Amino acid sequence: MNYLSGTGIVGAIMTGVTLLRGSRDTKLTWRSALAWLSWGITLALSIGAVIDTRRAKQGRPVSPDSPVYAKQQKEHEKEAKKQSKGIKPLKR
Repeated sequence: MNYLSGTGIVGAIMTGVTLLRGSRDTKLTWRSALAWLSWGITLALSIGAVIDTRRAKQGRPVSPDSPVYAKQQKEHEKEAKKQSKGIKPLKR
């Protein structure tokens, strides 16, 4: 539930509601089709970000094209340094 209240998901839902309200009385034009396509892409990206964040918190690998990937790599490097010094890493 914590992930679903993220700003990306909330923003995408609100934009979808606005598009839906605006498209009730008008015909489908190329501009409205592009607006719906843009909304779909935004929704897909925000869902992907939620999935990547959840996977990273679970310690599972994240795709290299994800914004979460860099943070996950830094954490892995820190753990590798600690292990090389003989310090036990924290359990999750």
